[in-house]
Amino acid sequence: MKRTACMLVITLTVGIAIGMVGTRVLRAQQVGMKRTELLKTDLASLEGKEAHMVFVEFEPGAAVGGHFHPGDELVYILEGALDLEREGKPGVTLKAGDAFHQAPKQVHAGRNASATDPAKLLVIWIVEKGQPLSTPVR
Repeated sequence: MKRTACMLVITLTVGIAIGMVGTRVLRAQQVGMKRTELLKTDLASLEGKEAHMVFVEFEPGAAVGGHFHPGDELVYILEGALDLEREGKPGVTLKAGDAFHQAPKQVHAGRNASATDPAKLLVIWIVEKGQPLSTPVR
């Protein structure tokens, strides 16, 4: 009986610790970046696909680590500048008025190029229905 109770306490403690670490990791990836979904719609001409139109704002100096999207990503820089690093390609700095396409599953990371001004983006994702919009990588 004591052994069972001890194992239960150990299991619960480990589970709580793992949950706390996982929550911190997820929050760390989003610190300084805000997403506002403007539109989510099924695409009649592309069966099984949906589009997400999102307004993204990076606080000054904020960054998002390496990640990928399951479908195409189309980005237009509304304000500020974004340093973009893509796996296998040289880094670039994109400024207001620039646009780019990110291929599905292409690992990339972004950072607001300014330490004083926000960066604002309009992002459109075209993905299979039910897929997560972003997957972090290490």
